[in-house]
Amino acid sequence: MTEPYYSHNGITIYHGDCRDVLPGLSGMDTVITDPPYGLTFMGKDWDRGVPGVHFWQLILAACKPGAMLMAFGGTRTFHRLTCAIEDAGFEIRDCLMWVYGSGFPKSHNIGKQVEGWSGYGTALKPAWEPIILAMNPIDGTFANNALTHGVAGLNVDGGRISYNGETPNLGGRAKHTRGDGYGFKEQGDEAHINTAGRFPANLIHDGSDEVVGKFPVSTSSKHTYSRGISNAADCGGIKFASPQLEGKTIGFSDTGSAARFFYCAKASRAERGEGNHHPTVKPLALMQYLCRLTKTPTGGTVLDPFAGSGSTLIAAQNEGRSAIGIEMDEAYCEIAANRLQAQKQEALSL
Repeated sequence: MTEPYYSHNGITIYHGDCRDVLPGLSGMDTVITDPPYGLTFMGKDWDRGVPGVHFWQLILAACKPGAMLMAFGGTRTFHRLTCAIEDAGFEIRDCLMWVYGSGFPKSHNIGKQVEGWSGYGTALKPAWEPIILAMNPIDGTFANNALTHGVAGLNVDGGRISYNGETPNLGGRAKHTRGDGYGFKEQGDEAHINTAGRFPANLIHDGSDEVVGKFPVSTSSKHTYSRGISNAADCGGIKFASPQLEGKTIGFSDTGSAARFFYCAKASRAERGEGNHHPTVKPLALMQYLCRLTKTPTGGTVLDPFAGSGSTLIAAQNEGRSAIGIEMDEAYCEIAANRLQAQKQEALSL
């Protein structure tokens, strides 16, 4: 087993090819990683191809049953990434969309070389990236997996979206549950609004004016039920309301951009830190949210086999989780180690 490049307070960095390091690892609870997109980004050799099936087989073997994997991909190549992950034995659970306003168009102006083609280009402005959500198949049921291996599902309550000062109206109770994004939670045969926040969605945005401006301004109105006026059931043109709902009010009276329904991961301008020249650094707030969403009741260990400058490791550290990162470029290992140390010092000074 390779000696760690850095190891402190539950965070470890290995310098080397992940294919050489992974066989010595086991018991990983979560994988959160930003692998090469295969776009030869900025001419970098490490980005010449999407990691194939063998990479993900080694990653799978290092994980516990039920371990969740979140892998970023490029919009042009994530289909290959998804297939490689699935062919390795992971179960594809979802695809999250991270929407941002900082993308810069990398389009070639055809009109500069061909007369009559003014205004024609070769690409669109990038505004989102997919995050593949997959899972190492569970051992029996989710309940059994939780009891046997200490990992199961997603930390839904930990990932809820804040109401930002809005006050949910608990109103009346119905003998049914609602799935409208407000987080109605079942208790026996009753339902009520979960005051912890809205249910997390598979869309994340950066809160920029450009992104928020694309969402409509909406009003979540309250609804008061009365006998004979209800959407509870419709039989032969006659609508019925449950007696338990009569005169009760359910819902919110908040207004604003519909962007409030989705998690906002705003990035700090100072996030890169001095000396961090990695070209594809992800926002720390985004990585912390993913670490929180996949956190087990005891914390659990996060694995990043393509660690880069260490954003996943810092995020895990900030969320109170242990983490293991693997990076083949020693310069990035050093940047990651320095960032981790700086983040630790900053936390101690608060």
